[in-house]
Amino acid sequence: MPEGDTVLQTARRLHTALAGRLLTRSDLRVPRFATSDLTGRTVLDVTPRGKHLLTRIEGGLTLHSHLRMDGAWRVYGADERWRGGPGHQIRAILGNARRTAVGYRLPVLELIRTADEDSVVGHLGPDILGPGWDPDTALRNLLADPSRTVGEALLDQRNLAGVGNVFRCEICFLTRTTSWLPIGDLPAPERLVTAAKKLLEANRERSRRHLYVYGRADLPCRRCGTPISKTTDDERPVYWCPRCQLGPVP
Repeated sequence: MPEGDTVLQTARRLHTALAGRLLTRSDLRVPRFATSDLTGRTVLDVTPRGKHLLTRIEGGLTLHSHLRMDGAWRVYGADERWRGGPGHQIRAILGNARRTAVGYRLPVLELIRTADEDSVVGHLGPDILGPGWDPDTALRNLLADPSRTVGEALLDQRNLAGVGNVFRCEICFLTRTTSWLPIGDLPAPERLVTAAKKLLEANRERSRRHLYVYGRADLPCRRCGTPISKTTDDERPVYWCPRCQLGPVP
């Protein structure tokens, strides 16, 4: 699933391709907005908010999208062949004279008033990669329910925005805790916030992530050499080092 770092990279690509240019092609292939025509309007900017993408368009409109598990935006040149998937998976097309952005398999796509953006992102906690990042508020949010597990608290976008399952596993490794420890039992819980910021910042410019445990089942831990364990938690794969990380396990 795309997380804060990859969503930020997607926003940058879309912004570079579309911002400041007049739309010459617009096609929203979802029933509710299929008749909406954005051609003739200028794209103002593309802004990430946690895992959400906000494409702001002249006239007070915002195209809100969320990639969830396998959605993707691809950018192509004027004469380039589209390669993001079969045509029936295309949900949005935004094009200008130089570039075309194509949204594939987008589970969330809606056209809203820019003034109403809070209706879709107002519930989010501080954005780890956003300009308004507030670690103190993020920590208070995480600790609001001491009985929640560390993993659950990190994945709740109302606490802090941008952490998905990959970074949930990585943050737990860096803070030497398992995902299933009640967050109220974690010594120095501020380490979670510090690790989250460190990881997403380190990966915001990378096309490939350097991962400590995620996707490395049975491979040696990069810290101690113990084979990495894997289980499934609420249909999400969880990876951890049984030696380095302390706390309950399933």
